[in-house]
Amino acid sequence: MTTGQRESRQQQLQALLRRGFDALSRGQIERAGDCCRQALQMQPDLVEGHFLVGLVALEAQDRKTAFSAFGSVTKLAPRHAAAWAQLAKLFMGDGQLGRANAALENATSHDPGDPLVCDLVGTVYSRMGDHDLASTWYEKANEARPDFPPYMLNLANNYTYHGKTDEAVAVLGRVLELDEGMAQAHWALAGAKKATDATHIDAMRKLLAGQRYHPRMQAFMHYAVGKECEDLERWNEAFEAFDRGARARRQTVEYDEKSEIELFDYLEQAFTADWVEDGSTGCPAESPIFVLGQPRTGTTLIERIISSHSRVHSAGELQQFGLAVRRLSEHKDPRRFSKRLFESARGLDYARVGGLYMESTTRVRGDAPRFVDKLPQNYLNIPLILKALPNAKIVHLVRDPRDSCFASFKQLFADAYLHSYDQEEMARHHCRYRRLMDAWRERFPGRFLDISYEETVADLEPHARRLIDYLELPWEDRCLRFHEQREAVSTASAVQVREPVHTRSVGRWKRYEKQLEPMLAVLRDSGLI
Repeated sequence: MTTGQRESRQQQLQALLRRGFDALSRGQIERAGDCCRQALQMQPDLVEGHFLVGLVALEAQDRKTAFSAFGSVTKLAPRHAAAWAQLAKLFMGDGQLGRANAALENATSHDPGDPLVCDLVGTVYSRMGDHDLASTWYEKANEARPDFPPYMLNLANNYTYHGKTDEAVAVLGRVLELDEGMAQAHWALAGAKKATDATHIDAMRKLLAGQRYHPRMQAFMHYAVGKECEDLERWNEAFEAFDRGARARRQTVEYDEKSEIELFDYLEQAFTADWVEDGSTGCPAESPIFVLGQPRTGTTLIERIISSHSRVHSAGELQQFGLAVRRLSEHKDPRRFSKRLFESARGLDYARVGGLYMESTTRVRGDAPRFVDKLPQNYLNIPLILKALPNAKIVHLVRDPRDSCFASFKQLFADAYLHSYDQEEMARHHCRYRRLMDAWRERFPGRFLDISYEETVADLEPHARRLIDYLELPWEDRCLRFHEQREAVSTASAVQVREPVHTRSVGRWKRYEKQLEPMLAVLRDSGLI
């Protein structure tokens, strides 16, 4: 091949890569994939071609291909920091903290000044629950590339988690100066502060009327409008916005209700008291405290009360228990919960499950003797937790089903709780959850503590004392001052839990009784109300 031919070929490759990255930025996954394939056919060891394959796979939620592609990049170019950072994020998603940490070390040692790498490293630390380290890396990303809205948004969210709402609002204001249509920034801004007038609402409505947003982005905007309308007590407008947001989001998720019914039926049938008490021994660790239930029912409030205690650390919403079950059962279904997963789980060695859980939480559980794992969906795992960690404590939040369902319906979640964007689907899911909890309560009496959200916010001290007593901890008055904690909170309640206890959310559903009739009808038919 002549020098001219080589130069022409390199030009063709670079043009293909440019088209591929541009297509990916526009959400044109198939076109981006075609560019990758053409480039790699021309040059199979093209590093940036494999990197683009990984990015396309991430966008398509094809984790297996993403792992392979970024792995190929690091073999071809061992100092490719961005590929190592992407691998760290993938390993973290699979609960492989050791491999995630090793990938992070490679990413940060090879090119710690690359803003993309800094932002990714911040994201991995955030998912590990280390929001202090995440803050450091997000700040580095913003220093290396100022005024880049995606990096600014991550930094602003981190500020919100730390209770630095003034800083978050300032950064988000600058983001919207740079990109007024950025839907996620509007949503983050609405969540970071209480609206005092309709200025932001009017701006978002104008954008919604004038731009063609993808349904996912429409959802961010509508939920932001709804939240601020609630701030201003414009109840009808708030519900209309929540409803529009839910409808838009529902278009973008695949909720398989039939599979969920099969899952709940199987859990009831398979995980009996005899299965838990079969004579085997689990991991003897006494440090875990699981706080669980439905989302938006007060789990963060209870977690903050507990973690205000000097002997308890807040580890956040951990996926590690479910991931331990998944890894030991070699289950590959990408769905987080399924009947097949729990079928695979029945025959495991639960001492190993508990041991792997404790090993994989080492980094995030702090130095205190006890730690809180506040993943609401762990209510599905209660029999497995009892078998794997028989000395762990479990606290279950109970809330009025009408407030519980509505609180989820008006919340835009990331990639969980796919049932929450339709009133009837939400209510049917809640009925299944309540029936399952009744079964666990009957089979495992005294093995977990039910605590009422409404009773706790109405009279904090006796319920906080009952909670701390159940955990076999000495009472500390600081548990009543949970709102004074400075530790980061990364849940939807990040702003609210920095306030003293209040009852404003009790009976909130009554503001929308007429609009919530589809949900209420299902709950009535089930006998829950």
